[in-house]
Amino acid sequence: MVLTGRRLRVAALTCAIGLAATACTGDDHDGFRPGAADVGDPYVPGHGNGGYDVGHYGLDVRYDPSTDRLTGRAVITATATQDLSRFNLDLVGLKVSAVSVGDAAAEHRRGDGELVVTPRDGLPRGRQFTVTVEYAGVPTAVDDGVLGSGGFLHTADGAVALGQPDSAATWFPVNDHPSDKATYDLAVTVPDGLAALGNGVPGPKSSADGWTTWRWSERAPMASYLSTLVIGDYRVVTGTHAGQPMVTAVAASLPATGGAATSLARTGAIVDFLASRFGPYPFDSYGGIVIADERIGYALETQSRPVYGPGFFADDRPNPSVIAHELAHQWFGDSVSLTRWSDIWLNEGFASYAEWLWEEHAGGRTAQRNFEIQYAATDWTQPSVEPGRERMFGSAVYKRGALAVHALRRTVGDDLFFRILRTWTTERAAGNATTADLVALAERVAGRQLRPLFDAWLVGGSAPTLP
Repeated sequence: MVLTGRRLRVAALTCAIGLAATACTGDDHDGFRPGAADVGDPYVPGHGNGGYDVGHYGLDVRYDPSTDRLTGRAVITATATQDLSRFNLDLVGLKVSAVSVGDAAAEHRRGDGELVVTPRDGLPRGRQFTVTVEYAGVPTAVDDGVLGSGGFLHTADGAVALGQPDSAATWFPVNDHPSDKATYDLAVTVPDGLAALGNGVPGPKSSADGWTTWRWSERAPMASYLSTLVIGDYRVVTGTHAGQPMVTAVAASLPATGGAATSLARTGAIVDFLASRFGPYPFDSYGGIVIADERIGYALETQSRPVYGPGFFADDRPNPSVIAHELAHQWFGDSVSLTRWSDIWLNEGFASYAEWLWEEHAGGRTAQRNFEIQYAATDWTQPSVEPGRERMFGSAVYKRGALAVHALRRTVGDDLFFRILRTWTTERAAGNATTADLVALAERVAGRQLRPLFDAWLVGGSAPTLP
């Protein structure tokens, strides 16, 4: 994610009374027990759930901008990770009309941002199961006080579902934490004439009775906050790059040949450069979307197709730097995702460093010069690791994180440095990781102790000695 300057400045449930007795008596019976109602990440209290692992989301939604009403059907394929009597899904603000587990109707109730599901029969550990949820309503926006506006935002010509760490649960039931990644299929039906853009490979479109259904498929595991839905009047350009689909879109209200379109047109070239440093591009589609809604003061690395707020192209100027940042996230953050939000520097530090690499490649300042400038400007009292929820998107996460990356490069030399990066993106592809995992891998590849270096540059309270 990249923030505009303005955003940088701001930057176990019990059974309900009246629930059928069978929904409660199965709890802790014969070893079956409820899954946790919270994954336990203090940066996102109430998010995520335990007791199961999602493998796939099949989402079929219909959205009418004239009424701001969304109707949806989610078919979720998951595997029980314990003997499970009931489980939760995160869902905000929408009304659920029916839930089934397998072929049987399931008891369900709502909590605070939760959908609590009690299947007819307990789910043994290791059992794969499907959950089907029918739901509808007017989706809500989220203002979490850290990043700003997100969630499902009604716009002048449609809607945008976007945000970090919050967004997914405002438009579909989900295990809403990056530690539980899954594949996705999305079918979204909107009035004829509007685009409906999502993640991954585009599928066939179909139209009937004044409505058009757009289809998207993301076959690489994806963290829920990286899912997106963008609906409205967009100039959509579909092509290929390196034999894979490339879909870009710019809001029709923005200039057709201006800074936004010019910047998006660099996507293929920037991806190719980053692949030469980080290893093969990890997904089977490319692209980007520029929206016109001023409430979105950030860009987000939504998987395979980043979304950019309009402020990055103010005065109609090109901004390839933000493109490089969000595309670098496809490796660092999207393919290799966080296990916990306190390690968000693993996303932002590497993406910020990619900006330095691209600037040097494009004939601007060298990465070394950017390192020197940022070193002199850094507040070393603020840590990159465990920055605190209110500083998740602060300079220590982005810029101090980038300093740590370059310090590693200076310490081990270019050959080992880029070998470390490529090993990381290869061995951890499609999974999750922590700072400790990175340190261990770097030490293994380099054949030397590097923990003191990472400690000094990421969490030490004073300026580290230059390597």
